[in-house]
Amino acid sequence: MKLPRQFFQPLAIGAPAPLRELPVRLERMIHFVPPHMEKMRAKVPDIAKQVDVVLGNLEDAIPVEAKEAARAGFIEMGKAVDYGQTGLWTRINALNSPWALDDVTEIVGAIGDKLDVIMLPKVDGPWDIHYLDQLLAQLEARHKVQKPILIHAILETAQGVNNVEAIATASPRMHGMSLGPADLAASRAMKTTRVGGGHPEYKVLADASSSPISGKPDIGGDAPRAIYQQDLWHYTTAKMVDACAAAGIKPFYGPFGDFSDAAACEVQFRNSFLLGCVGAWTLHPSQIAIAKKVYAPDPAEVAFAKKIVESMPDGAGAVMIDGKMQDDATWKQAKVLLDLAKLVAAKDPDMAARYGV
Repeated sequence: MKLPRQFFQPLAIGAPAPLRELPVRLERMIHFVPPHMEKMRAKVPDIAKQVDVVLGNLEDAIPVEAKEAARAGFIEMGKAVDYGQTGLWTRINALNSPWALDDVTEIVGAIGDKLDVIMLPKVDGPWDIHYLDQLLAQLEARHKVQKPILIHAILETAQGVNNVEAIATASPRMHGMSLGPADLAASRAMKTTRVGGGHPEYKVLADASSSPISGKPDIGGDAPRAIYQQDLWHYTTAKMVDACAAAGIKPFYGPFGDFSDAAACEVQFRNSFLLGCVGAWTLHPSQIAIAKKVYAPDPAEVAFAKKIVESMPDGAGAVMIDGKMQDDATWKQAKVLLDLAKLVAAKDPDMAARYGV
């Protein structure tokens, strides 16, 4: 058991001290780039101006024969581009793969001071975080990295979901977690091949209409019944959000794989936003605008939140606004919206004008 005073001690002599608070940054979308492709690396300077986070992907979707090229390509794009306020992340290969150790050692050695976050796939428990935590401290000390590199876990195994609270509090390096629906579906033996989103067969039926004679539901009748598709990921997303909120780290929705269905992508992203997620993965340029739209509060809600805060500057007491009672709880909700609106406004002049902040 590590005592609280030891939790924030560096794990290697000469490593930077762990952060006690996460940096306040806008992270509405984590945009994936395949760094083994030269034509995609060439687009990174422009992409970095459009998104909140650029992530060089080394894991799934990178062919085995391209793993080393992807690692070298990420290091190249890390050196070549000034990311400014845009985050620079990488998703390394899983810890049980033959590439993970070289991913970490070579990247930290080459661009450790530019790298913000390492995304770790297939996290089963806190032991995976502990291993990477110690390794990063040793490498930061060796290469004189000045700021700690954070860890972002992907929740994509049944065991990981079962250990989600322990993962969230495993290290002061923990930045947040993302839902990984495709691998999680396989881990659970779910009967779907979709990457995120709903499934037309995961549904409930409205009650059968009542018989005019008996007044009882006409179960065997032919009357049409309304069908409501359900969200396969609601339980896991909510569980992840609770674990992250309790630990003071950030929850994210992961990928939505059907690039042709923008409407469904928007709905899935918005569901996660309403539940408490701060962003999602964007795997295609068309999803960037969707994430910008969804993971920012509605201007009308921001205007109402401003009314609440202005009427209750210290959050105490209760007031009536537009016929609705507002108290300490709604003041806290309003502060969440206003704080997010200010982050968005600082990066997006058009939204700043709409928010009036």
